[in-house]
Amino acid sequence: MRGRWVAIVLAVLLTGCATDAHIPPFARAPYEPFSRQAVVAIALREWRAFGSAVAPSEATDKPERAEGLWQRVGEYWWLGLGSSEPEARWTGKHDAAGHVFPPERDATYAWSAAFVSYVMRMAGAGAGFPYAAGHDVYIRAAATGASRLVIAAERPETYAPRSGDLICSGRAENARLRYDDLTRTPVFLSHCDIVVDTDGPDGLSAIGGNVSDTVTLRHFPVTPDGRLAGDGWLAVLRLREPRSLLTSTPFSRESNWSLRR
Repeated sequence: MRGRWVAIVLAVLLTGCATDAHIPPFARAPYEPFSRQAVVAIALREWRAFGSAVAPSEATDKPERAEGLWQRVGEYWWLGLGSSEPEARWTGKHDAAGHVFPPERDATYAWSAAFVSYVMRMAGAGAGFPYAAGHDVYIRAAATGASRLVIAAERPETYAPRSGDLICSGRAENARLRYDDLTRTPVFLSHCDIVVDTDGPDGLSAIGGNVSDTVTLRHFPVTPDGRLAGDGWLAVLRLREPRSLLTSTPFSRESNWSLRR
């Protein structure tokens, strides 16, 4: 009997290793505790890699399909999600079989949640973040208040976002969803950006993936006490830190650079 249980434990451990073997050791361990500074620095790095676009942008091309950048989107999928997920093999212009999909079908391969998942993974969130292809997965998880997570959902009308937090809104047919709808709506369309600055003259600055087919920085108005202005917001996901997590197994299934141009 003891030999059987040893075999089961070894099988589980080996399966876990195989699942996250593609993740860099510095993120899997992680080498340093998860922090707001790491989240912001990685988001800014990716923004610069895509050309530092600031909304509103007049660009008519699709950077996600450009040479050198479609591969980067592929890394968001591969590293942000588990390697066993079907989306993990997508890129900025390829499906899981490696076939190029038409530009007009890119909404089917939207990578904004993969971008957030990648940033959180590389920042050392480990098992504390629900890496997913859809924002609603980790928004709902944050709303449950699970203590193991590095994110906690806050009401946008009462909480002033800090750098590193995620600001989230519903989109398309779910644009009217609000905080009280989070735990009673099983699946919904949404989008989150990563706050990278809260002291700029244009209000709060945040970076999002797959905004105009690239990594884009946007400015959002805030109230005098720093809360998001307007009533179109779903939630703010507050980062919990410091956090020292020893595994990157998925939970489910300020910088001195100028931010103005």
